[in-house]
Amino acid sequence: MVRKLKHHEQRLLRKVDFTTYKSDNNHRDNAVIRRYAIQKPSDYQSYNRICGSLRQLAHRIAALDPSDPFRRKHEDLLLETLFNAGIVGTGGGGRGKLSDVEHKVTVSAFARRRLGVVMTRLRMADTVQAATKFIEQGHVRVGTEVVTDPAFLVTRNMEDFVTWVDSSKIKRNIMKYRDKLDDFDLALL
Repeated sequence: MVRKLKHHEQRLLRKVDFTTYKSDNNHRDNAVIRRYAIQKPSDYQSYNRICGSLRQLAHRIAALDPSDPFRRKHEDLLLETLFNAGIVGTGGGGRGKLSDVEHKVTVSAFARRRLGVVMTRLRMADTVQAATKFIEQGHVRVGTEVVTDPAFLVTRNMEDFVTWVDSSKIKRNIMKYRDKLDDFDLALL
């Protein structure tokens, strides 16, 4: 049996976080995992590995001669690919810079492209945790595919095709609320 804490002991404990220690050097990891509702720490580690590989590739490309057509081609290709994936804000073709890979390609940038975070940004759910629950229950589809993995990364092109499954009760309630539910839809649902 543990004794009841005194008032000053309770106040001191409010200022202490026992889950993260600065000496662990992973206090940022836990903050990102909590903010974006990453359920598997292996997802965070894989995003971190991808970021490191992309930075290493950018350093190798930057080591080439700036006037080399090979460098320009692959720099534009890398920036365009990251732009299409939604990781950086500007693409290749002279609009983006190779230094953007160093500064803007982070684990958080990858985590922002997860389906639950995109759903929250599209106002399909109030929180990332609620969106994750909807995804796991099979209420969400991207294009024609029903997605049940919250770690699904949504590109810029696929972002427009995130919607509710036709047989979802959530979709039915939204349509009923907006007075857009008709008899034909009732037969399908």
